Amino acid sequence: MTLLSVTGLNKSYGGVPALKDVSLALPAGEVLALMGENGAGKSTLIKVLAGAVVPDAGGIGIEGRPVTIASPEEAHALGLRFIHQELNIVPSLSVAENVFLGRRYPTRLGAFVDWPGLHSQARKALDMLGLGDIDTRQTMARLSIGNRMLVKIAATFLDEGANPPRVFIMDEPTAALTGPESERLFAIIAALKAKGQGIIYVSHRMDEVMRISDRIMVLRDGGVCARLGTSATSRAEVIELMTGRGVSETQVRRAKPLSGAVALSASGVSGGLLRDISLEVRKGEILGLAGLAGAGQSQFLKLLMGHAGRGSIAIDGTKARIRQPADAWRLGLAYVPRERRAEGLVLTHDITHNTVLPHLGWLSRFGGFLNRRREWLLTGQVTGRVRLKAAGLHQRVWRLSGGNQQKVVFARAVAGSPSVLLLDEPTRGVDVGAKFDIHTLLRELAHSGTAIILASSDLPELIGLSDRIAVLRDGRMVSIVQARDIDEPKLLGLFYGEAGLADAPRP
Repeated sequence: MTLLSVTGLNKSYGGVPALKDVSLALPAGEVLALMGENGAGKSTLIKVLAGAVVPDAGGIGIEGRPVTIASPEEAHALGLRFIHQELNIVPSLSVAENVFLGRRYPTRLGAFVDWPGLHSQARKALDMLGLGDIDTRQTMARLSIGNRMLVKIAATFLDEGANPPRVFIMDEPTAALTGPESERLFAIIAALKAKGQGIIYVSHRMDEVMRISDRIMVLRDGGVCARLGTSATSRAEVIELMTGRGVSETQVRRAKPLSGAVALSASGVSGGLLRDISLEVRKGEILGLAGLAGAGQSQFLKLLMGHAGRGSIAIDGTKARIRQPADAWRLGLAYVPRERRAEGLVLTHDITHNTVLPHLGWLSRFGGFLNRRREWLLTGQVTGRVRLKAAGLHQRVWRLSGGNQQKVVFARAVAGSPSVLLLDEPTRGVDVGAKFDIHTLLRELAHSGTAIILASSDLPELIGLSDRIAVLRDGRMVSIVQARDIDEPKLLGLFYGEAGLADAPRP
């Protein structure tokens, strides 16, 4: 039985096609991977199915019956469930209340919230993902990013009787998950398939796609360019179909690092989870920062940007006084945060405003008047450098694809020609083409003398880009190794504390 069908779907914005005659069929018990670069049309297709965007032409069917989806409520009533990469949570509310966001709370006597019933139903949903260790009464703010995502995933499994789920649309669901958390999700997907439900799975992690999908549909420039059986294709073929170039062209090789002077040194830095971190990174070097989730990578980068802990930091040999992010930007540090939408962008503002935000001081004249011409020239230069695809510099950032939003964050970071670039999961949730563009940019920056500290949970990326890798465990630095001398199993061994795999820590 075909659970979901889409026929001849078209959608344009301002005369620019986002979807061109897209059709698909999702049988019961199947995982269909939807692949394509950012801007290929995946997000628009998902928004149409969610009732957030009205198509210009085309039809949608549920179990062979033509339907119109004019709102998210109608999509939900038809049995469509959506798991989005970007979290929609209220941090100050409890876990149970976040599970019920957008839904009616259970009531007593038709008027009073049934709080025990609400927590009981939320508990059942969490138990389906093996999240028995999460207290439904604690606030979402107290959870890790990965557990927040798992809570939102669990919310789609609420048993709602009259509106049972038929199809799950998952958009980069593992982007914020650790390996064990991802395995929990994969087990749930297998159980859903066994029950006859269908899954549309969007991910830029090729290993996941090849492992869990039955079929792959590739979008390029808004149209379907290929339909493949997963077992009958390869990663290389899918990448070539997505990007139009061979897999060897999407890999950036490590060049010989520059033997420059020390750009940044940290000595005895402590604060929060972090204990006595000492390291240095040289001009032209990419220093990887690695460890298990929560080991302190993100905290270390944030501490550098607003140094409030103990220890000392020197930039280009001079001790730095950093009390807030503005000081760090002024001294030549630039930062790409892990959560681009929550921490890196003003989504309702345009590309230019987002790009120049930390640089307004030197872009202004006469002590406070902004030089609009200089803003436009700078934004045009740096957005071209990061290969941003947009309708124009006045385009609102929320209208951009995830990969292009990330490029705006990069454009801001490189606009001030930083001495040191701090990166926290810089390619999280971006497609293989955008990842190639970002990797190419990092190599260009390093070659020009910029020092880079790169925190990434993508081990092939970390090993492939870095010159050295600093390993953190429980807030302490346990090793610094040469990237050319290590592979993924050995690096994982350092994460878990296996002995004899590397030298002792050294700056």
